[in-house]
Amino acid sequence: MRGPDPDPGAPRAVVVTGLGAVSPLGWGLGSLWDGLRSGKTAIGPFDRFDNSGHRTRVAAQVDLAAEPERPSGKPRRLSIADRFAVAAAREAVARARLNLDDCGGRTGVYFGSSTGGMLETETYLEALLAAVAGRGRPPATSLLASQQHSGPGDAVARDLGIGGPVQTIATACVSGAMAIGDAVLGVRRGEVDVAIAGGSDSLCRLTYAGFNALRAVDERPCRPFRGDRAGLSLGEGAAALVLEPLERALARGARPLALAAGQAATCDAHHMTSPHPEGLGAAAAIRGALAEARLDPSDIDFVNAHGTGTQLNDAAECAALVAVFGDEAKDLPVTSTKSLVGHLLGSAGALEAVATILCLLHGEVHPMPDDGRSDPGIRLRLVVGPPLRLPQARHALSTNLAFGGANAALVFTRHGDQDPAR
Repeated sequence: MRGPDPDPGAPRAVVVTGLGAVSPLGWGLGSLWDGLRSGKTAIGPFDRFDNSGHRTRVAAQVDLAAEPERPSGKPRRLSIADRFAVAAAREAVARARLNLDDCGGRTGVYFGSSTGGMLETETYLEALLAAVAGRGRPPATSLLASQQHSGPGDAVARDLGIGGPVQTIATACVSGAMAIGDAVLGVRRGEVDVAIAGGSDSLCRLTYAGFNALRAVDERPCRPFRGDRAGLSLGEGAAALVLEPLERALARGARPLALAAGQAATCDAHHMTSPHPEGLGAAAAIRGALAEARLDPSDIDFVNAHGTGTQLNDAAECAALVAVFGDEAKDLPVTSTKSLVGHLLGSAGALEAVATILCLLHGEVHPMPDDGRSDPGIRLRLVVGPPLRLPQARHALSTNLAFGGANAALVFTRHGDQDPAR
């Protein structure tokens, strides 16, 4: 394992000091970790909207009734995705023990989303068409206030009073991971002193109908990398990370949870919806993240894979991992958070980054449900059944792939033996 670069001109170290999450496993970090360790999927019947006309009827839904505290401001102007984002960001800031009054103007928000307030826009349109047909009153235009992709990130900035840059990434399923990557670069370059990075998305008719039309949704909960996999399962939620320079975190007495060691993004330039069959772009992103982290492939202790459960994506991602890790790929523990919470689209990479850091902190890799038969073409060590104990794990890789051939990879390194709940 390579040690720290002694060169004083080396890039400044960026650490994670706070984590927050809203997922189908519950509101908050504790619910997320307990659910991940259980290995029991949250994917099942849902009622966020009428799904009776679709070929499948399962997804992973957040329990809105369990929301601990509604965001401030005008609630009618906040989409469900906005509310997820604010809750996750509040938790991350609280866990980081961060006083935003000291750095609000030098704090940036970097958030990913694929649909923003699309669900509320659909509700508006449905009510409007009913009113035109004489079956009700016209809907309130406030439903359209957070329709744009930037809604979740903007809501976080308003709620926390952040006066620095607010950046929204909308690159399909790698949006959350790319938002974290951009935040790391912003902190490293000194553009901001603190970054709140993450992603948020809610279930909506547009994405559910779209993936069903592509016949990319499984009728059962998804089974990543399994031989009988038949598609993905959609989910919703948000996650947020607080990122800051190591020296700043230590100076204010914060406990660094992990080092944001490496990030990279690439494009296959191959096909609009299908990944390159050999995973060339994904492999390039992984190599780029490892190079930035100054690590060899053999240094990685486990992988939280994109792992959607579709035939083409899982095969391409497996090919990418084998291309990078070679013969060691068959012994490298691999899990997929999507098997438990579904595919959170624009926030998938953010929630999976949080899950990856939690695995590092607790010294164990969360399992996938032991469901489905094995695939002889998948040459990976899948973590199924109980959690896999890895108390000495130091470095982890999280990967994400998206429509348009976009790929993102993040490498996290554990920083000491810290308890994330403290």
